[in-house]
Amino acid sequence: MAGRGGKRFSFGGMGSAAAFGGGEGSRVVGDGSTAPESSSRQHEYRQPAATRERFGEVEHEDEDVSGSGAGGSQVRPSGGGGRGRGRGRGRGRRDAMDSTEALGRCMTAILRHRASDYGLEMQNDGFVLVADLLKLSKNTAAGIPLSSHSVEDVRKAVARDGKRRFGLKEEDGHLYIRANQGHSIRTVESGQLLSLVTSPSQIPVCVHGTYERFMDSIWQEGLKRMNRNHVHFATGLPEQDGVISGMRGSAQVLIYLDVEKAMEDGMKLYVSDNKVVLTEGFDGVVPTKYFKNVVKKLPRGREMPLHPSSNQPKPHENTAADV
Repeated sequence: MAGRGGKRFSFGGMGSAAAFGGGEGSRVVGDGSTAPESSSRQHEYRQPAATRERFGEVEHEDEDVSGSGAGGSQVRPSGGGGRGRGRGRGRGRRDAMDSTEALGRCMTAILRHRASDYGLEMQNDGFVLVADLLKLSKNTAAGIPLSSHSVEDVRKAVARDGKRRFGLKEEDGHLYIRANQGHSIRTVESGQLLSLVTSPSQIPVCVHGTYERFMDSIWQEGLKRMNRNHVHFATGLPEQDGVISGMRGSAQVLIYLDVEKAMEDGMKLYVSDNKVVLTEGFDGVVPTKYFKNVVKKLPRGREMPLHPSSNQPKPHENTAADV
C-alpha cells in the first residue's frame, strides 16, 4: 500500500535499492563510509558485508560521507585507536552504548543503506512505516531486537539525535520515518527527499571536509559520490553556530565549493532537512574546477592554502587527455 503522494517500492532481498519520496499532503513533524583501502585504490568506496553490518550500529557514519578521497568513504584520520575504537568492537564501546543510541545507529544503517536487505517498503522520499521497521528481528548494537522496541523508543531516538539525521511524518494515522540524507539507495528522488537550491545566496558557504591522504586522488579525479547518491557539503564548520551536520569535526582539509560557478554550469544543489548540502555533481563527480578554495586546518582556527603536488595537474589545467 503506497502512502499518499509518494510512490512506494517493495524490496524483497538482494538487488535494487530503496527509494525516497515525499508526498503532497505529507507533513514532516520530526527531524530527524567504510574505512578506505591503504593501496593506491584507497579512494574507492567499497561496502563489504562486515562493513555494512556495522553501518549505523556502532557509528552513524554520516558527516564525511561521499566525496572524501575522491570516493564515498567514511574515513578517519590515520593513527590513534585500535580495532575496538575505530570499529566500535571494543568491549568498552559496546558497554557504553545505551539502547536509545544503539537504536538510532541501527535505524541510520537501515534507512540509508539496507532497506532492501530487510524487505522494507519505502516511499520515493525515503519514508518507511515505523510499524514495519519495528517488526524486524535484527539486533541493535545493544543486543536488543528492533521488534522489542516501541514507537516511543523511536521518537526518543529521533529527539535525542543532535545531527537531526531522521525525519518523521504522520499520514492517515500511521507514523513514518526516514533518514534525512546520506543514502546509497539509488531509486531515491532527490527532488522529493531534498529542497532544490535556486540561488547561490541560499548557501553562502559550502564546504566539504576530508583528509590529507586523499588529496592526490581528489586533485586528479574530483569529489566522487561513489556508492552514495550525493557528495555532501556543510554550510560551515562543525564548531560554528547553526551547523549541525555535513562534516566530521576531525576533517583535516576543507574544500570550499564555488556555488555560483557550479550553478551557472548547471550543477544541481540541494539542502536536506538537517541543513546538509548535497549534489550529484556531473555524472556523480564534482570536478576540481569548481573548487573555490582548498585549505588545511591548523590549530587555533588557522588555515593554510593547499595546492596540487608538483606531479599532479592543477585544477584548472588541461591535460593531454582533455585536449
